Amino acid sequence: MSDGDRLVARLREVVERYDELAQRMAQPEVLSDFGLLKKLAREHSAIEPLARAAQRHFKRLDDLSQAREVAAEADGELADMASEEAAELEAEREAAESELRRLLVPRDPLDDRPAVVEIRAGTGGDEAALFAADLYRMYTRFAAESGWNTELINASEGALGGVKEVVFVVRGTEAYGRLRYESGVHRVQRVPETESQGRIHTSAATVAVLPEAEEVDVEIDPADLKIDVFRSSGPGGQSVNTTDSAVRITHRPTGLVVSCQDEKSQHKNKSKALRVLRSRLLDRMVAAQEAERARERRTQVGTGDRSMKIRTYNFPQNRITDHRIHFTTHRLEAVLGGDLGEVVEALRMAGVEERMAAGSG
Repeated sequence: MSDGDRLVARLREVVERYDELAQRMAQPEVLSDFGLLKKLAREHSAIEPLARAAQRHFKRLDDLSQAREVAAEADGELADMASEEAAELEAEREAAESELRRLLVPRDPLDDRPAVVEIRAGTGGDEAALFAADLYRMYTRFAAESGWNTELINASEGALGGVKEVVFVVRGTEAYGRLRYESGVHRVQRVPETESQGRIHTSAATVAVLPEAEEVDVEIDPADLKIDVFRSSGPGGQSVNTTDSAVRITHRPTGLVVSCQDEKSQHKNKSKALRVLRSRLLDRMVAAQEAERARERRTQVGTGDRSMKIRTYNFPQNRITDHRIHFTTHRLEAVLGGDLGEVVEALRMAGVEERMAAGSG
């Protein structure tokens, strides 16, 4: 079987699955099971672009076959016209097959999930906290430009308008899929506002992007939780409210700790904290799977290693460099202002190329 025949066979499987999902979602027993319906609808939506492209490709192949047949059997001008049409369709077929192979790379089913983003100031004191605040603004502005919604979960403010830690959720189409490669250590090189002698300092902040977990993904035993309540406070210990509404949850088996004080309601803070905890536990499971894949084949951008320095923001040179894919842009202010699309897309395409290489290796 040729590569083209294998491609067509795989595409027919996709179209059959697409039609099968549509039929199943119309069945009464599925319509009455919201969880199953949501799962099937998510898969149906995920493969729809490929199924539609496959159907167009089948039509193109039929047209090409007919054009070749006419060119072989006809005479004169009709044969010339058919030959010309066949040549055009053949060029379209080659271009379409390249794109279809890319679309056939399995999508991570988590890509459509909301993204839980955690930013923490690293080395660099107040300057690191200011940089963490810059990253928070960058992501929230990028989210707004992408038509996504953001929900603040927890924030621990630092001096001079910086943040020691901030946790928020981004909801929208492919939020996690597009932001997932932002995880890692981000480094900034600039003259701090507090520096009187104009010396360039290097500071860092850590970004973690987690897929938001659903209750069916991770089961948490209430007996494994230690829940503490305390009063919310702002910078300098100033009381934000006078009730014990802030919540800290410790997951005893893993030692994971999640705090939330953004809401005035203890119940809402507990609910938010549990969502983040569930996402962190899911992320641990995903990271373990990625580590196993990395041992089998060394990956470039998908390792999930949060201790790795992934990007440098160099203010004197107006330069941003992503070290994993050797991507550089001299639009630093624009990117920090939320124009992150070029960087995100470059990383996403690198991830696709990796998965294509892994599939053919």
